[in-house]
Amino acid sequence: MALGTATVAYELRFDAGRICLDLLATTHPEERLDSTEVLGAWIVGSGLVPQGTDLTHADLSWLVGFRELRGCIGQLVRGAPGNGLALAHVNVAARAAPPAPRAVPDQEGALVRELVGPPGCAALLGAIARDAVELLTDPVARAGIRECEGDNCPIVYLDTSRGRRRRWCSSEVCGNRERVARHRRRAALSRT
Repeated sequence: MALGTATVAYELRFDAGRICLDLLATTHPEERLDSTEVLGAWIVGSGLVPQGTDLTHADLSWLVGFRELRGCIGQLVRGAPGNGLALAHVNVAARAAPPAPRAVPDQEGALVRELVGPPGCAALLGAIARDAVELLTDPVARAGIRECEGDNCPIVYLDTSRGRRRRWCSSEVCGNRERVARHRRRAALSRT
């Protein structure tokens, strides 16, 4: 997909269990963060900022920053915790203060979250990097990191299922593919 082409919103996934792992999922099956518009949709969809937050100030440097952080987190999560450069990058990014929220009344009078001002790239990267630091330094959470068992699916997720027996990044995506393939194999065997 060429830079600047729009990715359909449903192609962005937020089911990995942690925001830092959701960022890793933006590489499968192809690069998802291919424009600032898609990056903005991912930032909102991930919950980093409230719906309606103005992100029109995001530029190509944001794409570079998010992709670099994603690469470093990927190296650390996939078993290279001793990678000094990746670890240093995540630690530096984690120093930035996350965007400051505030509660304001909406049109019906209910309190909703909004940001004090437009979020900066470093603040958003800081929130993701902090999530990665928390995940990587929590032995219980780290033990729940799994890679999808689906064919050709490199998505990493946090297994919080009962008994820690989750096998796929998504039961609806890879799990369904596996069940369909299993059914086809059984049907083929019964015909022979």
